[in-house]
Amino acid sequence: MEEQLSLLSASDIERYINDYAIPWGINIAMAIAIYVIGRIVVGLLLSVFRRVMAKSKYDDMLVDFLEAIISAILMLFVIVASLDQLGVDTTSLVAILGAAGLAIGLSLQDSLKNFAAGVMLLVFKPFKAGDFVEAGGTSGSIKKIGIFTTTMTTPDNKEIIVPNGNIYGGNITNYSAKPTRRVDMVVGIGYDADLLKAKKILQEMVEADDRILSDPAPQVAVSELADSSVNFVVRPWVNAADFWGVKFDFTEAVKLRFDQEGISIPFPQMDVHLHKTDSE
Repeated sequence: MEEQLSLLSASDIERYINDYAIPWGINIAMAIAIYVIGRIVVGLLLSVFRRVMAKSKYDDMLVDFLEAIISAILMLFVIVASLDQLGVDTTSLVAILGAAGLAIGLSLQDSLKNFAAGVMLLVFKPFKAGDFVEAGGTSGSIKKIGIFTTTMTTPDNKEIIVPNGNIYGGNITNYSAKPTRRVDMVVGIGYDADLLKAKKILQEMVEADDRILSDPAPQVAVSELADSSVNFVVRPWVNAADFWGVKFDFTEAVKLRFDQEGISIPFPQMDVHLHKTDSE
């Protein structure tokens, strides 16, 4: 009886090993091999991706973010393949992940919009850190371009954080994109003033300022016969860094020079005429 039990136990053990242990061991070994080899392949693909992106000179933040997304997607495939080797029903798992992704995407529509806009800003680079731009309903110097938001600093040193969707969805004016800018100024003189003398003075002042470029040539011309004044347009070209300095200095210098030369700069005024009736 004891021999039969021992033979039965040995038979059961052998059957257990053949039916369960060996197949499961092979599956586990294959799953581990798929995971390890998959990680190695993912690492090689990410290394190639980083080298390609480095040659393209894309922003490091964008490269890191895309690398993280690609790594997560590829590793998800590796994990699903490993679980499938173990006999796990991956179809339902993929369906659950898809439903969860859809729910998250619907709840984060604005964030995804800002993310997509951030990627486009980093890829196409309409501006860079340090540029002075007008975008997203505000203006300032670009301090940092992030995946979801862009940080600006205003001329009075306020920090403004603007969602990338607001920036990319509207017009972007980059005042720092070109090395030179044109200063547009309007100077008015009275109708009784000497027009040719005023024009000559403006031309002399433009030529005397070393910050004003000779090419393109500055323009001084009569632009309008307004209600209270004859208006000149003064349009010199300067280096972008000299824009505000030239504008402020020239405006002040014009007033001082016209005062010295006796040329009046009129201000809006109204003449009121009173008529006396016979009954009064």
